[in-house]
Amino acid sequence: MFFASDNSGPAHPSVLEALARANQGYTLGYGNDDLTRDASDQIRTLFEAPDAAVYFVATGTAANSLALAVLCQPFDTVFCSARAHIHEDECNAPEFYTGGAKLTLVGSGDQMTPDELRAAIKAEENRGVHGPQRGAVSITNVAELGNTYSLQEMRALCDVAKEFDLPVHLDGARFAQACAKLNCTPAEMSWKLGIDVAVFGGTKNGLMGVEAVVIFDPKRAYEFELRRKRGGHLFSKNRFLAAQMQAYLANDLWRDLAQQANDTAARLYAGLQELGVEVITQTPANVIFFNLTLGQHKALFAAGATYYLMGDDSGPDDTIVAGRLVCDWSIGQTGAETFLTKLKTVM
Repeated sequence: MFFASDNSGPAHPSVLEALARANQGYTLGYGNDDLTRDASDQIRTLFEAPDAAVYFVATGTAANSLALAVLCQPFDTVFCSARAHIHEDECNAPEFYTGGAKLTLVGSGDQMTPDELRAAIKAEENRGVHGPQRGAVSITNVAELGNTYSLQEMRALCDVAKEFDLPVHLDGARFAQACAKLNCTPAEMSWKLGIDVAVFGGTKNGLMGVEAVVIFDPKRAYEFELRRKRGGHLFSKNRFLAAQMQAYLANDLWRDLAQQANDTAARLYAGLQELGVEVITQTPANVIFFNLTLGQHKALFAAGATYYLMGDDSGPDDTIVAGRLVCDWSIGQTGAETFLTKLKTVM
């Protein structure tokens, strides 16, 4: 019943085996090795993008921040949802790596609408040198409250960005879970919609720690290389990042693990609704937000459940507080059923 985060689960055994194989012998560093070249080629094939530049970094924060840095200038602003990870959870790293570009928050939830985005873009670049210039648009799928954009919704946002000739970044920490939810290919959820740079996340889906930054315009590639080095994210033993990604891509493991996480979440979602629990997330993949009283949360914690509360836990027991359940590949249906059984006893 460990639903705190998909960062918290184990790495898949095949990933550990790949790392052990990569640890044999000697090879050149800094990505000048066959493992890195092969994993990069596999991602290009997966994304149906033979000219794309592919780079590996160890964290999602680095992936997002470095990607945004090649899409905007220090005097620009990045348009993102009010609950975007780059706003709420990255400690101003995007601002730091872009050299000062600000974030303009669009809407009030974890997803933007085209009308909200268009209005936010029109509200900028109208004060000359006194205001920020229009920069990149950043979309997150799966979004921070667990909601999944449809392909049509993503295309509509990309279309708005292109109206103003703005590049689009996709925060794909849960890229695999979104693809599995939408039953689509990586290409269909990225460049075919108008995405310029996508993060193909692995850390939340069974890897020890690696994210792939996929840059569809190779003209931006060398700048990314310079920024990655300057920012301290060029690994000398890059083969250990690439080895994880190779295992992730083999036999579509990335999709299988995401589907396992999504299936667990689907069972939880159905079970919560059957028990009459208010579920906040409308279109979940592997993340669910739900409301219970603080007393009910405490009873679940006492029964062995682990998850985060998204509000004050110091109030009276009848206070309604949101909880967050995040499923990783390893929990499975047994974990979901155990949780729902315990929940039934505290309702």
